[in-house]
Amino acid sequence: MTDRIVLAGMKFFAHHGALQTERTNGQDFVVDVELEADLSEAGRTDDLERTIDYRRVYDIVKDTMEGESRSLLEALADSMARRLLTFDRVQAATVRVRKPQVKLPGPLDYSSVEVRRERR
Repeated sequence: MTDRIVLAGMKFFAHHGALQTERTNGQDFVVDVELEADLSEAGRTDDLERTIDYRRVYDIVKDTMEGESRSLLEALADSMARRLLTFDRVQAATVRVRKPQVKLPGPLDYSSVEVRRERR
């Protein structure tokens, strides 16, 4: 059985990117997180201590997005996923980082990177 907690569409203004102008001026980012864990005990007991507190997940994402500037979306997503695996109940973490304002010579909704990391 695989249960999931999903936080979708977390929005941040941050200073990441391969171009110096992206790191200097900043831009919008959107982050989605999916955490795989056994949530059956939380479902039976209705006890916050038996699940993964969304606030703690959000804090890790926010800290990463507002922290050290990274060149690559891959580095941001990897850092978040590895930090989220430190929660006791999390068996796997999938992180998607989207960049809506990509500078390309044609139309594009966004660029995105998705990583999935598992507890070993």
